Amino acid sequence: MSSLKEIRTRIASVKSTQKITSAMKMVAAAKLKKAQDAVLNLRPYASKLYGILIDITKSIDNTEIETEYLRESKEKNGKVLLVVITSNKGLCGAFNSSTIKKGVELANGRYSKQANKGNLYFYTIGRKGSEFFRSKGYNVYGSNDDILEKATFKEAAPFIQSIMDKFVHKEFDRIEIIYNKFKNAAVYLLTEESFLPIDIDMENGNGNGGDEHFDYIYEPGKVEIAENLIPKILRIQFYEAILESLAAEHGARMTAMHKATDNATDLIKELQLTYNKARQAAITSEISEVVSGAEALKK
Repeated sequence: MSSLKEIRTRIASVKSTQKITSAMKMVAAAKLKKAQDAVLNLRPYASKLYGILIDITKSIDNTEIETEYLRESKEKNGKVLLVVITSNKGLCGAFNSSTIKKGVELANGRYSKQANKGNLYFYTIGRKGSEFFRSKGYNVYGSNDDILEKATFKEAAPFIQSIMDKFVHKEFDRIEIIYNKFKNAAVYLLTEESFLPIDIDMENGNGNGGDEHFDYIYEPGKVEIAENLIPKILRIQFYEAILESLAAEHGARMTAMHKATDNATDLIKELQLTYNKARQAAITSEISEVVSGAEALKK
């Protein structure tokens, strides 16, 4: 059994850790509220925008729309870019590892042929993903970790446009985004989303793309509006993925720190019980020694 001094030292250490995890939980909760409001405010706008596009494309032939964002590559094993969104910091449970694992799974599975030919690239957002894919020798085309610090649309739009331009200039034939989608403070959903080429799903569209239909008056025309809407929707889609990931990160960190605080509380109780038992054993031992000494003196 450990000495009383060692147990007291451990109790003090765990209490110190408990204070830190509790403080980090409160910080994460405050950041989560802001990130959650941002993503919940953006979702209806993004859904409505996509719904309008579906309403327009229902009444026109997609072949009339002249945009590079609809271009499908004829090359089966063309270049693929996987955008992996993680976080800059850890202590958020399996948040980063699940996203990274999905990227590796795609590299070894669906896009294994491209990977073998050197046609699979990663673009990382978040320091944790950047460190992993670079250290493991994957083709990292680029990274942008700073965008998570100032996640405003004004700051993100030029970067998103640069990613879109890589597809337009035929540097890549397909671009996909891997991120964690926010559901609630305790739950996030690992999401793999096709970014380019854009797929206007008129059968299963969201927003106004279902049974609901509006008779709009179009000015200057349906085709022109559709061509202008597509790049805007792409920028919103990418930006929404960043906000979803940020909200999910803060939720995951808050949950992880809450569990860590609870574990520290339980550990302190166990150590306190161990300390009391050790102290009782020490007192009993001392009493036995005193009694033995007294008996020896009598003899």
